[in-house]
Amino acid sequence: MADRRLQVFHNVARLLSFTKAAETLHMTQPAVTFQVRQLEEHFNTRLFDRTHNRISLTEAGRVVYEYANQIFDLYADMENAVREMTGEISGALTIGASTTIAEYMLPTLLGDFKEKYPDVSIHLKVSNTEGVVSMVENNTIDLGVVEAPVSNKNLVVENCKDDHLVAIVPPTHPLAGERCIHVKQLLRYPFICREEGSGTREVIADYLDHLPGCSENLRIAMELGSPESVKGAVEAGMGVSVVSRATIQKELRLGSLVAVNLDPPLRRPFSFVHQKQKFRLRVMEELLEFARSYCRNHRQREGE
Repeated sequence: MADRRLQVFHNVARLLSFTKAAETLHMTQPAVTFQVRQLEEHFNTRLFDRTHNRISLTEAGRVVYEYANQIFDLYADMENAVREMTGEISGALTIGASTTIAEYMLPTLLGDFKEKYPDVSIHLKVSNTEGVVSMVENNTIDLGVVEAPVSNKNLVVENCKDDHLVAIVPPTHPLAGERCIHVKQLLRYPFICREEGSGTREVIADYLDHLPGCSENLRIAMELGSPESVKGAVEAGMGVSVVSRATIQKELRLGSLVAVNLDPPLRRPFSFVHQKQKFRLRVMEELLEFARSYCRNHRQREGE
């Protein structure tokens, strides 16, 4: 319902980039430029200064941007008020999730949510934790679910549940008969880890940094881009690794991998992350509350 030219301008002004705005809006860059120029013609003034491949708001642009914020806030309030009266939960949401969460946690959660709210359209983008946080920062997704701490203090981060990480080895490995080992015992063997930017890798690195004499003894034999490839390499006897226990249930049942607890234990939060100033419609609030309930029930089942 809101003026398309104003929506496009608002995204360009917020991101200070025509390219990023085009990606966020799923438009071509020339189409974004056209919409902004139309708005500038409407006001008969420039809204952006363009110098050396950088843009900034003019004084008029800052005024339009401030009013646009108020307009979209009111628009969201109107949507919420009407949907509250009609009881309707509908709309579209884009969620970003790191690989482990997207593969092992979200399918059940989103499946249950879609069953309850069939009129809601959900799009899922999968990246590593670093990529998901970047998408939240650039407003290309409504909600991120990540597996590592988030350092950006301008984002809202809410812990969903704790994830237990364990060492994995093949059944014939010398450590396979152990119930619990100190991490130094694991570091005697070639280590298979996730790629740079992965939440799992970041959490493991932070864990080792806090244990004297551990980080320098880490011998990385291989860097791989998904939990499945890490598990496959360990099954093939190419090294050992540390992964979320949630990712190895099938392998434990089949006996192709053995999980060994770490001393000290290693846990990390699965967290929701979103913009503080996000124009959240009722469907967004409903998904967040549904996800919170899912996580609470999951913790109760695990006895956390």
